[in-house]
Amino acid sequence: MMSNFAVILLIIMVIGYNDNAYGVVDEYVRDDFPADFVFGAGTSAYQVEGAVLEDGRTYSIWDTFAHAGNYDGANGDVACDGYHKYKEDVELMADTGLEAYRFSISWSRLIPNGRGPVNLKGLQYYNDLIDKLISHGIQPHITLHHDDLPQILEDEYGGWLSRKAVKDFVAYADVCFREFGDRVLHWTTINEANVFALGGYDVGVSPPGRCSYPFGTSVYKISNCTNGGDSTSEPYIVGHHLLLAHASTVRLYRKKYKATQHGFVGINLFAYWYEPYSNTIEDVKATQRAHDFYLGWFLNPLVNGDYPEIMKKNAGNRIPNFTKHESERIKGSLDFIGINHYATNYVKDNPSNLEMEIRDFLADMAVTLVYGSAITTNEFEVVPLGLQKLLNYLKEEYGNPPIYIHENGQVESRNGTMTDTPRVEFLHAYIGGVLDTLRNGSNTKGYFVWSFLDLFELLDGYTTGYGLYYVDLNDKELTRYPKLSAHWYANFLQGKNTSGVFETMNVKETLSSSY
Repeated sequence: MMSNFAVILLIIMVIGYNDNAYGVVDEYVRDDFPADFVFGAGTSAYQVEGAVLEDGRTYSIWDTFAHAGNYDGANGDVACDGYHKYKEDVELMADTGLEAYRFSISWSRLIPNGRGPVNLKGLQYYNDLIDKLISHGIQPHITLHHDDLPQILEDEYGGWLSRKAVKDFVAYADVCFREFGDRVLHWTTINEANVFALGGYDVGVSPPGRCSYPFGTSVYKISNCTNGGDSTSEPYIVGHHLLLAHASTVRLYRKKYKATQHGFVGINLFAYWYEPYSNTIEDVKATQRAHDFYLGWFLNPLVNGDYPEIMKKNAGNRIPNFTKHESERIKGSLDFIGINHYATNYVKDNPSNLEMEIRDFLADMAVTLVYGSAITTNEFEVVPLGLQKLLNYLKEEYGNPPIYIHENGQVESRNGTMTDTPRVEFLHAYIGGVLDTLRNGSNTKGYFVWSFLDLFELLDGYTTGYGLYYVDLNDKELTRYPKLSAHWYANFLQGKNTSGVFETMNVKETLSSSY
């Protein structure tokens, strides 16, 4: 039973202190941010590169997932053809004024067998891309794993369900540090580690698409648990192995490379901000439980050495235990946290979930989530206060670690409209919110728009777009076109005042493309 004092503290922490303490800055320029704060945009390998079987690359689990028909026949075989058009794309980045570019390395392009010999053509591609970025003064921020484990390792031993993946991942990371670390300072081990485990092994909506009845979902036109799996335990097992792989990779970097390369290694998590659906004690406590499950699942071990107590209580023996040695190695294995944030959602207490005879991760959380904005083709609500509260929560709960906002952006239907005013309004509001949190002591170090180009989306394929640049898929050249948001972001990065929306910019309204 919680004391009245503890309940009051919990209410204060979850609701985010006082909304009056927050304020989105409406007028600002680039120089209002610290000089070492970095602005960029991001993509990932499978979503932009294409050339899936070219120059030695082999299939990843995302290739297999897409080719199973999970995107109505669409796939990343060509995507934006970034493999061949990277020089053009870096020129666009430079024209936009990007200070950094976040991208991922395709493990199966660099090491086609998952382990062993390095593919020299893949190595050359990433060397060329990094060199091109640096020649334009753009920092490379590299993610090592973005939903695309080599399929050969999935076939051999079940991929991330096996501890063997930890050893192979560390060996792959070692190659990347050795080959690229002389020019790369910022490394992220796993993208959206929490969502990779949940989407891939609980609800089955992302690679490798594993789940078990009745927990899978076909909300995204994705087959319901046709690829095997066990939603009750696999997300916890995979999350455990991801943490071990991350910690081992950080240990390798610190022991072997840190002294000469001086870089930083972090992990990336997807993060909603959660608000109580009502002011009842039950909903307030349920909201903290949602934070513990979604963020604490990874951050508690990395900061404190173990899973949150509520997770261990509700999941029981389905969540693995850390040995004392593992706990000691995992604790503190974090140079920064990467955060992907898009929306604020609301939480209702749902204790009946715990009465289910068979439970998955989401049932163990014992809440009902009420989405504050759509998560497919409709636009996200503009709620910068949610990001501000999230950053403040990370500051107060986890000791104010360095944070990079790796993804933040507005979804729209991919229809060729260049005047993406809702995206401009979204970016303007959220960047202003970040500035306010910086002024209030947040240790946030950078902000990356998702995404640089309209690309192959994890849940929607080519039906939606987040890009600053539109890619015309009906054009064999896959021509890139700047949207209003690209002009707005460029103006901001060039030091101009960006209050309001640039309605009068010279932007081609619509391209004659249909999907």
